[in-house]
Amino acid sequence: MINGNTELIAHIGYPTHTFKSPMIYNPYFNEAGINAVVVPMACKPENYGALLKSLFVLENIRGALITMPHKVSTVGLIDEVTATVRVAGACNAVKRLADGRLVGDMFDGAGFVRGVQRKGFDLSAKRALVVGTGGVGSAIAASLAHAGMAAISLFDVNSACSQALAQRLQDHYPHMEVRTGSNDPAGHDLVVNATPLGMNEGDPLPLDVSRLSPDTFVGEVVMKAETTAFLAAAQARGCRTQVGTDMLYEQIPAYLEFFGLPTTTAEVLRRVAKLSY
Repeated sequence: MINGNTELIAHIGYPTHTFKSPMIYNPYFNEAGINAVVVPMACKPENYGALLKSLFVLENIRGALITMPHKVSTVGLIDEVTATVRVAGACNAVKRLADGRLVGDMFDGAGFVRGVQRKGFDLSAKRALVVGTGGVGSAIAASLAHAGMAAISLFDVNSACSQALAQRLQDHYPHMEVRTGSNDPAGHDLVVNATPLGMNEGDPLPLDVSRLSPDTFVGEVVMKAETTAFLAAAQARGCRTQVGTDMLYEQIPAYLEFFGLPTTTAEVLRRVAKLSY
């Protein structure tokens, strides 16, 4: 029930028909008795700057979830961002501070990292390979660096993209080893597919799975199938794995903490979600 005390969380993107967050947050708010609601807001890029600023003049807005195509442009529209945002080059959460300034953070990578850590994998002083250095890959690399990894290898078919991310990582984490140019998983403790490969039947695998050690933890960002061909191949090698949807559910507790709302667990969110797929 929405009433005069309901706080708003705007979910801004374009188009909105694929949005899943309202069907996760709102059932949770209902069950937990939290008087807040996530509202999808379809905004084209040319109108986004004006919308973002105007939303935060509302006294009952708690924050905004930002999704495509606005994650990159948000960085230049707000007053303060975290190191994770600066490394990722994108922002997917905004809130207003008491003094009126807008602050942003990035939780795509936090969702991935939290999931890995909750499965008992200690990231500190480990070596990771991230294949795909677009928006989600950059966010994951930023959060892995923040978690204290010793080394991160980056690979993308667009080498300029991976090299630019490597430079941002080295600027913010100068003691961490950063490499680019190879998707060979050998010698890595954690391997992440952050490419779209696996979205479509018959897609090639993102790397040579025969080079995976059974001790390597393998993560996926593709959500179309619970177990993608890549994860199935990694599991056949004996690897522990993380499915793509874990990143979605694990980042929501981080969002809730950022917005100052009562938080929960991924298990609770999976139980109450009203997703239609």
